[in-house]
Amino acid sequence: MSSWLNNAIFYEIYPQSFFDTNSDGIGDLPGVIEKLDYIRDLGCNALWLNPCFLSPFGDAGYDVADYCQVAPRYGTNDDLVRLFDEAHARDIHVLLDLVPGHTSIEHPWFQASQQAEANEYTGRYVWTDSVWTPVGDVPGVNGVLRGVSERDGAVAVNFYAFQPALNYGFAEVAEPWQSAMDSPEALATRQAMKDVMAFWLERGCDGFRCDMAGSLVKNDPGQEGTIKVWQDIRAFLDERYPDAVLISEWGEPDKTIRAGFHMDFLLQFGTSHYLDLFRCEHPFFAREGAGDASEFVATYQRNLDLTDGRGLMCIPSGNHDMERLRRFLDPEEMKMAFAFIMSMPGCPFVYYGDEIGMRHLDVTSVEGGYIRTGARSPMQWGSGGNMGFSNAPASKLYIQQDDAPDAPTAEDQMADERSLWSEVQRLIALRRTTPALGAMGSVEFVHCEKDAYPLVYLRSERTAEGELVPGGKRVLVALNPAARPVEIPCPYEAACTIYTLGDPATLAAGTLSMPAASAAFFALK
Repeated sequence: MSSWLNNAIFYEIYPQSFFDTNSDGIGDLPGVIEKLDYIRDLGCNALWLNPCFLSPFGDAGYDVADYCQVAPRYGTNDDLVRLFDEAHARDIHVLLDLVPGHTSIEHPWFQASQQAEANEYTGRYVWTDSVWTPVGDVPGVNGVLRGVSERDGAVAVNFYAFQPALNYGFAEVAEPWQSAMDSPEALATRQAMKDVMAFWLERGCDGFRCDMAGSLVKNDPGQEGTIKVWQDIRAFLDERYPDAVLISEWGEPDKTIRAGFHMDFLLQFGTSHYLDLFRCEHPFFAREGAGDASEFVATYQRNLDLTDGRGLMCIPSGNHDMERLRRFLDPEEMKMAFAFIMSMPGCPFVYYGDEIGMRHLDVTSVEGGYIRTGARSPMQWGSGGNMGFSNAPASKLYIQQDDAPDAPTAEDQMADERSLWSEVQRLIALRRTTPALGAMGSVEFVHCEKDAYPLVYLRSERTAEGELVPGGKRVLVALNPAARPVEIPCPYEAACTIYTLGDPATLAAGTLSMPAASAAFFALK
């Protein structure tokens, strides 16, 4: 475990929408560099940068045409290296977004793979043996592309039709055209991805967030084959780049930790019940008080038990693939949500613009975003052209901006001590100075009942080896998003209150009393 993760607060940057320095309407890497001080001032000390590599941008860069070349619209490889250097000078770590499961059809590997004559890339993708042979109902395959090349075969795709699946082999080989996991072609794919990782780690990258990490091996019951592939990659990293961090888009922490990842996300899909908290008809963190956190807590507890204290589970405010938090919660409710995000184990992730309450927009799809496009609009900085994002004409912006008169900006919110931005900054500062609230601290759920409030949990300081610190600090976190007071029995004794949102809560004589829409963090005796 890289030690810096215990205190890491991540900020996710969608580069095309962050800050434009050359007035073409698209954000770029020099723009990210120019705003590093903003990120540091907020309190974040780690970045996740969405794909910035060469691409035809059919899927906003998740269709990679060259893993080792920065897309010209963002800058150059030298710009990315300068970003690493400038971030490190501010004690900020940087993770790149790695897309290991598929490429663009424009990638040179695929261009060679679709040739009729056999070559070293013939087996780089998952091809059938005839254009008439379907891939079939193969777990891990989302479709097929055929009739596009001289090669006689159909190629499996992972997502969109222009994203052919790289060949890591089949855990259970059922057809002659399917490669085993230990076949030369599957091992060559694995080595190629190791080479990509080494390329950027040598240049200063601190690790990778791995897209669709559980999708590599096909026909893979229980994903045991994919776990073995990642274990091999982790062994390679441990030998050459032991500090390299891996975070998975998987959503099953017990599998990802075993696979060699440091962390996994709670995602908007799957069974985490993440959406129950923030993004549903009745979110738990809405003041209407009609939500339910019990299924989330039960699932989270199961994951805790399965991982046995190893690794981390990360809770993001949002990301580029889901509707913005502001669509479901207003800025005051978002403060409560951030009190939760910043007081749970694992590394918190702030999606750019969530710290100022940017809205989800109803806009036309851009670069394969569809409904996701509304969460990818340009950052709203303040005064200047296009709310400080770009000097390009508004018609040339990557995505149109929020045109409401009350559209929030970072400039306005940073000047207001009562703003969402200021509350997020306070919460981050508290987390970073309170070891019990750190990524590796333990959590014990004290109160969470079905369809009821409040949510109460105990955070305790823990060593890097996962042991509770003898005599270590303990913090009781109590959250009551509902617009009604609540009172519950609580056996703990407060030494002091270290954080309050809303009217003050009290913890005394075995009773926790919370006003409407309030949060409190108590340091315990």
